[in-house]
Amino acid sequence: MVKIAVIHEAPQPTLSSRQLILALINEGVDAYYLRISKIHGFITNSGFELRYGGNVKLELDGAFVRNLGFILSTEQLLKRVSILRQMELNNVTLVNPVEGMLLARDKYMSVLTLKKHGLPVPDTAVVEDVFTATQLVKEWGEVVIKPLVGSMGFGSIKTSDPDIAFRVAKTLLNLGQPIYIQKYVEKPGRDIRVFVVGDDVLGGMYRISPIHSWKTNVAQGAKVKALKVNEELRELAIKATKALGLHYSGVDIGEGKGGYVIFEVNASPLWAGFMRATGINPAPHLVKHILSLVKR
Repeated sequence: MVKIAVIHEAPQPTLSSRQLILALINEGVDAYYLRISKIHGFITNSGFELRYGGNVKLELDGAFVRNLGFILSTEQLLKRVSILRQMELNNVTLVNPVEGMLLARDKYMSVLTLKKHGLPVPDTAVVEDVFTATQLVKEWGEVVIKPLVGSMGFGSIKTSDPDIAFRVAKTLLNLGQPIYIQKYVEKPGRDIRVFVVGDDVLGGMYRISPIHSWKTNVAQGAKVKALKVNEELRELAIKATKALGLHYSGVDIGEGKGGYVIFEVNASPLWAGFMRATGINPAPHLVKHILSLVKR
């Protein structure tokens, strides 16, 4: 029987993890929920293998990588990524693949990759100098300074004041963080999330900013509304997903004055808001997709 895991770090399965497990069971698959911190790698004279918990040998056909957990150190990240790479060496089909997931996680490299593929993105810079950051505010006007790695809009600051940018940049550098800065794209109080699986778009939604806020993240209080995805949005979302080497994604797109602009491609998107807006549960579609890959 096919064995597929959902990999996360939460002690208890999250909503999306539970939905994936249920969809796997409905397809007659042996389903497992695995915490990434409890997967251990071994190299011995007889080869290499993965074990879970104590000494349970881990043998899988595929896995959904939903979350790597709260990373406390570079070493911890390297260990968890190495475990996933060892899975791929063991011919375990990962959705999403390690390289694509890491590329999407790095905001600057993902935007650079999208730009290289001819896709529309905001003017973007990554620097380690407060004066350069301040100069960009003077050149670009309104900017957004955000974490290079992060999610759900936490830690993002919008400003057109060079003095505020200076203080934010200085604080980040004192914490050992680079400064990731983008020219702010004026939008009509909302952005668009398109959910892609394989070569298909499951649907889309507007994410509408709360009153007195510019952020459109559902975790920041944004409201959601179903959107009929037009052909241009569909093409942009699928191209962006493939450019980063992903099997599925949530693509965030802004309606700029000059047309659509891709803000971000999420390699492990949450979908509670998407389900509220569209009534579509992505889990069964994701399960059918991973099974099509495993059975090739």
